Amino acid sequence: MATNRLGLKSLIAVAGISAMALTACTGPSGGGGESSGETGSTGGPIIVGTTDKTTFLDPAGSYDNGSFMVMNQIYPFVLNSEPGSADPKPDIAESADFTSPTEYTVKLKAGLKWANGTELDSKDVKFSFDRQLKINDVNGPATLLGNLESVEAPDATTVVFKLKLGNDQTFPQVLTSPAGPIVDDSVFSADSITTDDDIIKGKSFGGQFSIDSYKQNELIAFKKNPEYKGLLGPAKSDSVTMKYYADSNNMKLDVQKGNIDVAWRSLTATDIDSLKSDKNVKVDIGPGGEIRYIVFNFDTMPFGAKTADADPAKSLAVRQAMADSIDRAKIADQVYKGTYLPLYSYVPAGFTGAIEPLKADYGDGSGGPDVDKATKALADAGVQTPVTLDLQYNPDHYGSSSGDEYAAIKAQLEDTKLFKVNLQSTEWVQYSKQRTADAYPMYQLGWFPDYSDADNYLTPFFSTDNFLKNHYSNEAVQNMITEQLTMNDPAKRTQLIEDIQTAEAKDLSTLPLLQGAQVAVSNVAVKGTADTLDASFKFRLGVLSK
Repeated sequence: MATNRLGLKSLIAVAGISAMALTACTGPSGGGGESSGETGSTGGPIIVGTTDKTTFLDPAGSYDNGSFMVMNQIYPFVLNSEPGSADPKPDIAESADFTSPTEYTVKLKAGLKWANGTELDSKDVKFSFDRQLKINDVNGPATLLGNLESVEAPDATTVVFKLKLGNDQTFPQVLTSPAGPIVDDSVFSADSITTDDDIIKGKSFGGQFSIDSYKQNELIAFKKNPEYKGLLGPAKSDSVTMKYYADSNNMKLDVQKGNIDVAWRSLTATDIDSLKSDKNVKVDIGPGGEIRYIVFNFDTMPFGAKTADADPAKSLAVRQAMADSIDRAKIADQVYKGTYLPLYSYVPAGFTGAIEPLKADYGDGSGGPDVDKATKALADAGVQTPVTLDLQYNPDHYGSSSGDEYAAIKAQLEDTKLFKVNLQSTEWVQYSKQRTADAYPMYQLGWFPDYSDADNYLTPFFSTDNFLKNHYSNEAVQNMITEQLTMNDPAKRTQLIEDIQTAEAKDLSTLPLLQGAQVAVSNVAVKGTADTLDASFKFRLGVLSK
């Protein structure tokens, strides 16, 4: 998920989405933790199931959780984080430091190679970031590089990142993000998205694994890459197979029967609850940065700027009345069995600066709905009811429970007699393209943070040119976003983060609904699953063994 290339003002605001990563509970490193076997040991083949989807293997062409999960296994990074932590550390680099306020200098390890045998050096690093900015694909992560002015490679092991904005505390985090995978300059195109077939044919892999065979969204066969010399160390298993499911119920049955070793994203809440009592599997739960929310398109929603009856006050009243009408706790309990919690703000609980302005400002003031308040919001703006809402959701990318979630939202809104909801669904590959093309007046999205900082829930969503492409802009919010990115005083930065949330609660450019956890279900013989459920939110196949 991405935005178009930004103007300078927005570029500064997107200087580096998220910073100062929170550290999860200390766990074994990818270089060889005790719980996953001795360093360098290998186990039998591992099979991992998922209902997630990939869009492209080219890092410049996708910005979604399913694609990034695969990229984390096959590409190297300049900086990365070990399992058990979200702190950036050198990966294929041996050092990385600010050598001036606007220069971040990286020294690469010597003798690095791609799986195809070619040299991996500073030219590849420069090439990787230059092409991200040049291609700037609408569905890619180029906006994460908003503060990057240029990249220089003065010799084979030195890379200098030159920044527009000095003292950018977030830039090391950006290098671990979806914009950070390093690609082979002898295989990838400099100015267009490289096809999956060309990537695999070129064996342009530099992470813990190579891809041995690939059938998109059906099966990926990974094999250990002996050329990887990075932070994570050798993979614990020689081979891992990723099996893709259209139906999470089939994935649940397969992990119970031992047909797969790990089920990762996304089982239903009911399935997870029942699996906790199955002695043949174990359920691991990690810190959750995932959120679910509704996006409002400010051009095409009711009374939006490009509708026949455009009226900003009426458009806001519709958003306010929806916020007054939703019962998040009921959805969390009935649909997700407590695996999700109600979310009343834009930054989820557990992150520095998180507050809950939507709980006080909307509904009954305690988190529950209030039909009278919703009725008044619409009446005061002169909105005739019922208001027709065209609401879109995705049935596959966020798990099969999305259907139940949005059926509940439709029912809650229509029970007020204030709304008539036309509910429709589209599968992810098409959905991810149409949502940025103004096809949906309001629609479901989920967010899996690039790394652990409150800013990662603010800059991507509320900057003037944001990845939502929902035509929202607020200059005061933009200025606060820019200021907090380089604020070195923790107390002042926290206050700015709170102020942004308060302002957003008044604008309601999105409607936060739920906050979730990371959950993986594995065979009892599998080791390492819990080690990768950390605050980096990167699922690492390399720690798995049996």
